[in-house]
Amino acid sequence: MTSQQPTAFVMSHTSNQWSSGIGDCCQDVPECCFSFWCFPCFACSTARKHGECLCLPLLDGFGSCVPPITLAMRVSVRNRYGIKDSICNDCLYSTFCGVCSWCQISREMNFREQNVTFINGRAK
Repeated sequence: MTSQQPTAFVMSHTSNQWSSGIGDCCQDVPECCFSFWCFPCFACSTARKHGECLCLPLLDGFGSCVPPITLAMRVSVRNRYGIKDSICNDCLYSTFCGVCSWCQISREMNFREQNVTFINGRAK
């Protein structure tokens, strides 16, 4: 008598597009509220979640026109997950939609780093 152990099937999120738009803050209301009420804390915690220094976003104030850390984080997230977009869009979003850009970065990391696991419970 032989039996086969159930195996897990892991599905990863592999798309070359952002999982949400720049203005889709309603997809994660708690994070949207956190970013609205305490943006420096939100940006720092998002940078930390990405594996960067906790205080890195505070250096954005030293940029001239384009916030350098916000821009670098967008590019880094795009590279990490293989998202197709342009540096021009990254510059525009970082400059004119900074808070929304950080929210999009956070939503993307949350979306990409969750794994969906299906387990087949049948033994043969």
